[in-house]
Amino acid sequence: MANITVQTSSNIFYQARCKASTHNEQLSSREGAADILLIEKGRLYRIEKGVTNPYPEEVHMMADLYNAPELRSYYCKHYCPLGENVPEVNIIKLDRITIKALSAFKKVEETGTTLLDITEDGIITEDEKPDMEKILKNLEELEAVTQNLRVWVKKNLMVGGE
Repeated sequence: MANITVQTSSNIFYQARCKASTHNEQLSSREGAADILLIEKGRLYRIEKGVTNPYPEEVHMMADLYNAPELRSYYCKHYCPLGENVPEVNIIKLDRITIKALSAFKKVEETGTTLLDITEDGIITEDEKPDMEKILKNLEELEAVTQNLRVWVKKNLMVGGE
């Protein structure tokens, strides 16, 4: 294998290809992966080095080929200006996701009554704004847990995609 720089070895697209190469030997080389992905080897090199941003369709193909659905959310979070507020997906074990989900569910359940109290009169007063911000924070936490669970399911249970 050629010398791999720190910049390349820390690149999520390179890491996903290397991990996938344990199940598909053709992915152990950039040439093999580029052939399957139908992109130029040099382009794949630049993507893996972080010099070139991948196109969305390339990310979809890599995510499917490498069984790395997290590449999609990574792309949305880091490359797409519309997705900058998308929650970060961290590949964690199902038991950790479950604990985070139960915690988020509990917080959302607790804030439901508060949300009703705040919005019942149709006006959000200054003293209600901190509670509303807390509600939004709890919903964002639930959104992040949902994204993590979605990626875990796609990666571990949905062999061959959706």
